[in-house]
Amino acid sequence: MLESISFRFEHLTPNAKHQTPNVLDASGINFILPFLNSTNWLIFISMNIYLDDTKVKENLIPFSLTRHVADIKIGIFSIREKWEKLLNGNATLSNSPENSLVINAALIPTIDNFQTIIEKSKQGVLIEEDDIIKILKYPWHIFQLNDWALRMDFKLLSKENHSQEIPETVQVINAQEVFISEDAQISHCILNASTGPIYIAKGAQIMEGAMIRGPFSLGENAVVKMGAKIYGATTVGNNCVVGGEIKNSVLFDYSNKAHDGYLGDSVIGSWCNLGAGTTNSNVKNNFSPVKMQLSQHIKNIEAGNKAGLIMGDYSKSAINTSFNTGTVVGISCNIFGNEMPPKFVHHFTWGNETYNIDKAILDIQKWKQAKQQDITQQEIDILKNIHQNLNHA
Repeated sequence: MLESISFRFEHLTPNAKHQTPNVLDASGINFILPFLNSTNWLIFISMNIYLDDTKVKENLIPFSLTRHVADIKIGIFSIREKWEKLLNGNATLSNSPENSLVINAALIPTIDNFQTIIEKSKQGVLIEEDDIIKILKYPWHIFQLNDWALRMDFKLLSKENHSQEIPETVQVINAQEVFISEDAQISHCILNASTGPIYIAKGAQIMEGAMIRGPFSLGENAVVKMGAKIYGATTVGNNCVVGGEIKNSVLFDYSNKAHDGYLGDSVIGSWCNLGAGTTNSNVKNNFSPVKMQLSQHIKNIEAGNKAGLIMGDYSKSAINTSFNTGTVVGISCNIFGNEMPPKFVHHFTWGNETYNIDKAILDIQKWKQAKQQDITQQEIDILKNIHQNLNHA
């Protein structure tokens, strides 16, 4: 008998007593999951799966403040999208299911590990990292694990789709590791997949003279501008515009780093804009471990020897901004001024002042309209909730 499995995503703000009800809707996935039992009979398991981020979201600030952890992008897809593709599901809104199997939303599913994750979760076994299972514990893990995630997602993608032909004007190395979706526009550029796979999504554009080394993912309708130099492992989200030099970084959807300047070992949230010449440092002069601060309460966490910029959604930097090694910028910040920004920039910072919430929402709406979008009531509720609790963040 074929039954369905459903996913549920739920989000609570870090400060539960100040929580805004229904700020983030629940999202479910319905699918059918086949397994081979010990006698190699094909069976179908019926269960409800609950992707839970309540125990992991605090350490994934600022990104977990404006999205469920399962909606964080790493590799080609978000964690939620990976589950949907692995289980052939369709996302729907649902109420909280009863009698659910709880799975840590920070676990990154792949074609090699998803059944192990489900089985261990059923057994109530604590799932720890190993050679095939990786977990997002801090925001810098997004760029640190992106090389691995890109390769895993490419394996999943190549099993279900067929690439378009590579145009004759494109100089390509290791063509079998390049995947070009329909309606992508690429010409007179260099794609080097000898260092990892390259994925170009539907409607994306790579302009003349761009040089790209894998592993690399370019999202739907995203643009790589002329002469850009991009090293792996880099993910450019849907509807982004990028240029200049980028290395081992992840840009969430609708963000821009369109001009010269360096972005390395970094994660940029959605609806961000880095002004021309913006550059970040990703390593200290003495090559000692980089320490980061995520909030007023989570400080001095070692992030490895290379760590650049972590920037929350809706934040922007003025031209020629220089970010120090291991800088964390919160939600809806406007970075400008003659001095280098501090290594921890609190949410809703406007220069050296606090960003007025009504002005912040108006400015976000203008940015979104520039890309034919509108701010939603859900976004407004989330932003107001964060602004109201600035002293607790």
